[in-house]
Amino acid sequence: MSCGNPHETPCAEVLDKVYEYIDGEIDASRAHEIKHHLDECGPCLREFGLEEAVKSIVKRSCHDRAPAELRAKVLFRIQAARVELHREA
Repeated sequence: MSCGNPHETPCAEVLDKVYEYIDGEIDASRAHEIKHHLDECGPCLREFGLEEAVKSIVKRSCHDRAPAELRAKVLFRIQAARVELHREA
């Protein structure tokens, strides 16, 4: 996905890291770059809002942390789906 506007950090790169950003699993410098991008990019901010809402719902429904292997598989499938969507667009 791209909004068509130039950014220091490309839209696709931001959206690929949005789950790690939400979870606080990236370093402060990278988190700042993503936050800056989201502050100036409406389409990514809307996508982020949707992602954050879904994650919040899942978090409220699950009391146990997913095993690392399962988490890796889910993230891999999400990335594959994004790649497929980019091809179709």
